[in-house]
Amino acid sequence: MRVCMIGTGYVGLVTGACLAENGNDVWCVDIDQDKVSNLQLGKIPIYEPGLDEIVKRNVAQGRLRFTTDLKEGVANSLFVFIAVGTPPNGDGSADLNFVFGVAEQIGQIIENYKIIVTKSTVPVGTTVRVKEIITRELEKRNLSNLEFDVAFCPEFLKEGSAVEDFMKPDRVVIGTENSRTAEFLKELFAPFMMRENRILCMSIPSAELTKYAANAMLATRISFMNELARFCESVGADIEEIRAGIGSDSRIGPAFLYAGIGYGGSCFPKDVKALIHSAEQAGKDLSILKTVEKVNQDQRNWFLDKVMAFYEGKLEGRRFAVWGLSFKPHTDDMREAPSLQIIPFLLERGAAVVAFDPVATNQAGKILGEHQGLSYKDDPYEVLEGADALLLLTEWPLFRRPDFERMRGLLKTPVVFDGRNQYNPAMMKQAGFTYHCIGRC
Repeated sequence: MRVCMIGTGYVGLVTGACLAENGNDVWCVDIDQDKVSNLQLGKIPIYEPGLDEIVKRNVAQGRLRFTTDLKEGVANSLFVFIAVGTPPNGDGSADLNFVFGVAEQIGQIIENYKIIVTKSTVPVGTTVRVKEIITRELEKRNLSNLEFDVAFCPEFLKEGSAVEDFMKPDRVVIGTENSRTAEFLKELFAPFMMRENRILCMSIPSAELTKYAANAMLATRISFMNELARFCESVGADIEEIRAGIGSDSRIGPAFLYAGIGYGGSCFPKDVKALIHSAEQAGKDLSILKTVEKVNQDQRNWFLDKVMAFYEGKLEGRRFAVWGLSFKPHTDDMREAPSLQIIPFLLERGAAVVAFDPVATNQAGKILGEHQGLSYKDDPYEVLEGADALLLLTEWPLFRRPDFERMRGLLKTPVVFDGRNQYNPAMMKQAGFTYHCIGRC
């Protein structure tokens, strides 16, 4: 089948490449000429395991094309996916200017039947608005009888495992206005459902809200565990034992029950804010989600309070090693990463920070900028040398079983603030460390 993917960000690039991998002809369109040129050469702008091989293979075999020519992509395709950014506005609402701008351009160039699929995460009512904009533009061209359909098909990709998630999805959600469009989209996604059909068709408003609701539910589980972890430290309970106890309940399950320093990334923070705002626009108060958001922010402050309390509020002249900069492992995504709050906090109080991350150092440097007290190393042990303490902020696998004896020898004082509960407190004490973690005794 023939597909046009408008937008080569995280969602558009992964989706377009994976559709091409399954035999479809895909045109990926972007307004950034430099980005398109690099993609044509197989240079990937994001770190996502396995994606570069898929892109290079399908470009070489002619199924995946990158272009700045929207008309070329749309003219050659039946499916036209809108996968542009919807960044948050200052009030938390989703900025839909890119989505609506693309809809306008589509209405100005289509010449025959198309299925326009919104892939970007958008509030309820957006896809209907896309249809209205396209219709308006067609009327300007005296093509009001030109037939097209719209649909909403949300992505459920986890950064770090996006290719696997797309190739073997838990489900595919299709929001449509009619059965014909649903059947076309079912055919497109059928190769990813060879073992079990998990395609869910529903109304467009339900599909739009399903995406937000899924991320909001996962964010709620994280904030609940983080708030519970604080209570655990007050009463001598262990959040890891509690996680095992409640996660074994089939009604709850173990996923997203890990206490830490809060969620980040491009989805959870943005989507929780957008859902709260959408509800307010409809006259509804999502009080639970407002608390979820507050708990997430408070969790990072609570972690920093641990550091401040240990040093009696005096950080000036101290040197901190940091392991992990990205918001989660297996990605270089720095959006809403806890490190972006924690590192400046330390620097502003006169401390020096030496950081290591397997892939996110360049991205972190662009965001944090140059600072006299901030430096980066290419080796996780090198950052420990002469440091007053280690702060573990991202749970990369290589941090799970380090050489503790070497760590203790390199650190000026064997102190670890573990924001991801990677180690056993009793073992760390036996190894000679002063160990601070999240909700564990």
